[in-house]
Amino acid sequence: MLGDDEDVFDSVTWDSEATTPVYDTDDVQPSGPGFRQSTTDANEGPHDPKWEGYLITSVKDPVKELAETKDAYVSYLVQAKTNLPIFSTPNPSSRRRFQDFVFLRDNLVRDFPACVVPPLPEKHRLEYITGDRFSPEFMERRRLDLHRFLQRISRHPTLQRSTLVRAFFESTEWHVHMHQHIAHPPGPEPSPGIIDNISDTLLNAFARVRKPDERFLDMREGVDKFEEGLTVSERLYTRVRSRSSDGNPESGEDLTADYHDLAVAVQGLGFLESGITDQLNHFSNTLLEFSALLRHTTQTTTDPLLLHLHSLLSYSHANRAVLKLRDQKQLDFEELSDYLSGVTAERDRLAAVISGHAGSSGLGLGAYLKDRVDAIRGADDDRSRVEKMRKLDLKIKELQDAVTTAHETSDAFSDETLREQAVFQFAKEAEMKEMLGNLADGQVEFYKAAMEEWERIIPVIQRIRVDV
Repeated sequence: MLGDDEDVFDSVTWDSEATTPVYDTDDVQPSGPGFRQSTTDANEGPHDPKWEGYLITSVKDPVKELAETKDAYVSYLVQAKTNLPIFSTPNPSSRRRFQDFVFLRDNLVRDFPACVVPPLPEKHRLEYITGDRFSPEFMERRRLDLHRFLQRISRHPTLQRSTLVRAFFESTEWHVHMHQHIAHPPGPEPSPGIIDNISDTLLNAFARVRKPDERFLDMREGVDKFEEGLTVSERLYTRVRSRSSDGNPESGEDLTADYHDLAVAVQGLGFLESGITDQLNHFSNTLLEFSALLRHTTQTTTDPLLLHLHSLLSYSHANRAVLKLRDQKQLDFEELSDYLSGVTAERDRLAAVISGHAGSSGLGLGAYLKDRVDAIRGADDDRSRVEKMRKLDLKIKELQDAVTTAHETSDAFSDETLREQAVFQFAKEAEMKEMLGNLADGQVEFYKAAMEEWERIIPVIQRIRVDV
């Protein structure tokens, strides 16, 4: 609430509402991005996302559990409204703690590597902590972040149908389900293949894709510009907040404190000007009301905007990670192809030496030096060469299978990434609409309330008699 720490605001009658919105799933209609149904529209492309239904989620009612023990934690009521056939009830609900959300996200990332899984709020982010992680302010901010996390999952056509998401909302034995999910994940366990046995000098983090796809280059450029815009907006609104209500009057940039000081000064004038004391006191109260209004707007509009900007930036980082993983899949294919070419060239060289073709050692300086080393080691006889060729043939067959698999994986991952970008675009547009709409509504509310306050003081001021 406003002015809890300052006695001067005790006389302020302007009511402050909750600093964050409360969402009621019963009033939400299944429409808009993330709630659209799959159709047989002829205009749909192969990379267009397809939804099987809607999932509308909310996080409510944070409660401190085991309050008097060292194991105290906060649980949240998670609710949903859905028509997805995977759910056993259209209105599932349960209570979950933050660690359950962490488990949900970590396993969705593992089970769906090509999907943009939204991030969770940082558990130890200093901006969130006000000294008590069980304070109402902290729990409400955490609740809003968790609500946004589930909202993003619910808008995703693949994640919303995950068995883990269903259990998260429905299961009464969540801990048992967690252990079962770890022991028996939905997808096959990745087995180490030839690609895992290649030297790290081949597949290193600094390698670049040699044949980049223009579609993904454009996507990465779009992500860069989007994140740059979010970063600039966050920096500017942080500056706006510090100048309007940073809570530090000594900084000289706290506008609410300036209006407070002005109110005190005007009230002091009222004691000196006995003829207009009442009018000056009313004007002082209006200044206090306006100061409280500024602080209320900061808490209900600016602070949520900053939190949403930061959250959206983190969400974009998750999208960037999927694009980077797609590049890695293509890089795996390119590096394996090069490795196969090298092994094939070595096999051809040995075949040429065995066949006795003149100039067979003229395949390059490296091949010549290798022949000389083999001769010194006594390994230049035909028997050893034939055995080596046999091993190389086996390796070539294994590499050919690996290259084929890597190529199929890269193509499939690229197709999924294209669909994923469309999903992220839908979600981004919906969130931008919500975020900017809330900002506009907050500003309209602020200026309407400010006009009402100043219009009420005008008749009072006009009652001041001025003798000419």
